[in-house]
Amino acid sequence: MTASAPALDIIAIGNAIVDVLARSDDGFLAERSLTKGAMQLIDANMAERLYADMDAGKEISGGSAANTLAGIAALGKTCGFIGQVCDDQLGAVFTHDVRALGIRYDTPPVKGDVPTARCLILVTPDAQRTMNTFLGASQFLPESALDLDLIRSAGILYLEGYLWDPEQPRKAMRAAIDAARGAGRKVAFTLSDTFVIDRHRADFAALIDAGQIDILFSNEGEIQSLAQIDDFDKAVAAIAPKVPVLVSTRSEKGAIAVVDGVRYEVPAALVSQIVDTTGAGDLFAAGFLAAHIDGMGVEDCLRLGAAAAAEVISHWGARPEEDLKLIRAKLFR
Repeated sequence: MTASAPALDIIAIGNAIVDVLARSDDGFLAERSLTKGAMQLIDANMAERLYADMDAGKEISGGSAANTLAGIAALGKTCGFIGQVCDDQLGAVFTHDVRALGIRYDTPPVKGDVPTARCLILVTPDAQRTMNTFLGASQFLPESALDLDLIRSAGILYLEGYLWDPEQPRKAMRAAIDAARGAGRKVAFTLSDTFVIDRHRADFAALIDAGQIDILFSNEGEIQSLAQIDDFDKAVAAIAPKVPVLVSTRSEKGAIAVVDGVRYEVPAALVSQIVDTTGAGDLFAAGFLAAHIDGMGVEDCLRLGAAAAAEVISHWGARPEEDLKLIRAKLFR
């Protein structure tokens, strides 16, 4: 079918999380059996204990898909977000922060004893971030919270792999995919983490094999995990024919995209100092998608993604601080 002109450039479904970032060291991680550079889910009790042990931190609204939208909105695109918070203090903070970016956010907060999600992020001196996520209210996003007409009105539906783990949001995202594809829209999906893939590899493979995903985002480890091949190029070769657009980031080795069988590659953007890698993949996706929405070539999409990622790793937090429009203007002048 021929899709009508979109009312929104992109709408995303993801975890509604407030990030708490604090400095740490390898000894602190080892004492608590935390895997450096990884993300793990924790319960409320561990969240309280870990928070009490952390150094003084900085609270910033986060969540992978919400971070990506923050970058896309900063690049001038119209965005909407769907994610569940509780009617509590952190829920109010998250709601204010998202709306202040000009992102449409209408999901009603829930009332009850399950608080708004938070991610306790420990940043070591080498800028690696170890994320400990208490999903709280975000894991109870119901299908009934979806505005299907709004989803149908967006040019791209962007889905966060992290949120595939809980049952209710997974059901909601399946319904969103059906609505978007029924309206002739594109569906983009980020794999998020190898632990998510390990738990849901069959689901992700089924979505890909059924042609439900138009743009697939991954990093080097994730694409290898999805393909179950311990070689990056061979893993890319196995997955790329199954999706129209495959994007994979490789940290300091840059990033690649395979579009309709053609591979494109760009180096990592220069950054004077890496402070915190939190949100690097999220902002890479933001730059790539914003350029894609503008109809730019694949290499330019990759270049803007790399530039946005470089900006976010140069400071604490997963939201851009510099003017991404200015960065884009300098990049393509």
